[in-house]
Amino acid sequence: MDLRSFFDAVFDFSDYGELLPLVSNSIWAAAILGLVGGLIGTFVLMRDLAFAVHGIAELSFAGASFALLIGVNVVVGSLAGSVAAAVLLAVMGLRARDRNSIIGVIMPFGLGLGILFLGLYEGRSANKFGLLTGQIVAVDTVQLNLLAGVAAVVVAALLFIWRPLTFASADPDLAEARGVPVRVLSIVFMFLLGLAVALSIQVVGALLVLSLLITPAAAALLVTSSPRLVVFLSVLFALASSVGGILLALGGRIPISPYVTTVSFAIYLVCRVIRRMRGGHRRRELSANTPTAAA
Repeated sequence: MDLRSFFDAVFDFSDYGELLPLVSNSIWAAAILGLVGGLIGTFVLMRDLAFAVHGIAELSFAGASFALLIGVNVVVGSLAGSVAAAVLLAVMGLRARDRNSIIGVIMPFGLGLGILFLGLYEGRSANKFGLLTGQIVAVDTVQLNLLAGVAAVVVAALLFIWRPLTFASADPDLAEARGVPVRVLSIVFMFLLGLAVALSIQVVGALLVLSLLITPAAAALLVTSSPRLVVFLSVLFALASSVGGILLALGGRIPISPYVTTVSFAIYLVCRVIRRMRGGHRRRELSANTPTAAA
């Protein structure tokens, strides 16, 4: 493939006006998933669960693959796999070292199951590929309503436990000493994380789910230390990645996930540059304000 063919495959907006009205459900779904990913991603980083997200995604992929094999709604299968993995991690691996070893066991098992189910599936190859790379362009009204309902549960539950969860995430030992139910909160949060992972897989697939649940929050933490502003920017960046990704994907012939991940990574790089520029400016100010020692 030459350079011209590459750009024609990635960016072709000749029929963009006709395609845009046909994907309104997909755009709404992307916005919903961006909101959920941005909110829950801040707690994922606070609780050091980035690796757990990937582990949950593998079992979510296995659940979705099994649902595809037996002809059940793929979203339901994805949710079942995610929730099972999340609750298992919450119950068995509260300590970081134990949790990481359990995730290391779960990831290849879930990926192997998913590949087995896809190997047995005799339907369209596009359905198989979509579980790994996302297929949000095909969202119908039933799927949109399901996504919106599950997302509403996640957001409402997060808002309800926001303050104690923040305390338990920042300093679990002190929170437990103050009477905060740290273990219960951990299980509840992992359950919500499982739901969020299953939803995000509908956009970017099982392999690249971190781009919606980790990268926006990580970018926000680079440019501000204000807890409220971190959450706001995380949601904003996740929305820009998900919605912007699908709008760009309409102009190409490849899956949506490369667009979402590229937008998300670009935002992260910009935030790193901003942080670096701020650091250099502060060092120059400090040098200018430091009195020169007398000879």
